[in-house]
Amino acid sequence: MSVFLTKNAPGLRTSPVKRGYWVVRRVLGEQIPPPPAMVPELPRDEAKLDLPLRDLLAKHREDASCAACHARFDSFGLALEGYGPVGEKRTKDLAGRPVDTRASFPGGGEGDGLEGIRNYIREHRQNDFVDNLCRKMLVYALGRSPLLSDEPAIESMRGKLAAGGYRFNVIVESIVTSPQFLNRRAKGD
Repeated sequence: MSVFLTKNAPGLRTSPVKRGYWVVRRVLGEQIPPPPAMVPELPRDEAKLDLPLRDLLAKHREDASCAACHARFDSFGLALEGYGPVGEKRTKDLAGRPVDTRASFPGGGEGDGLEGIRNYIREHRQNDFVDNLCRKMLVYALGRSPLLSDEPAIESMRGKLAAGGYRFNVIVESIVTSPQFLNRRAKGD
């Protein structure tokens, strides 16, 4: 997990925006448009911020053109503020201010820290998570982008996964027995 946290932390501060965006895109499979061209940069050193990062993001979300997208992912990144720029557990930011990991997630639900994210996904977004996991696993196994004709296989995988108690081996078995996998072409054919 520290690689993900470090990769999404510019310099000497965390980035709840980048971390939250990563969770929403990579874990939940949401498509979010790119930011506008002129997004103001925050200082790279957390110790030089006048306000806590949470407050700076709240100010940024006051801009209507930014609020719609940030409302979809900032809360996930804010819940991960208990991890510093290189993934170390922390209770204070680099300026010595206490870290607040409470978050109100999109569509309802509140949580605190990584466990809060897990609980929110399990209670409110499990179908999104499972769908995205099935898609990513199938794409990886087939070595190609998803096609419209893959939808029945993905739907079947989701059903089998739920019936199988969400065990990982169910996904693998569903993939290797799917027509897409059994009839794929080898490179060069």
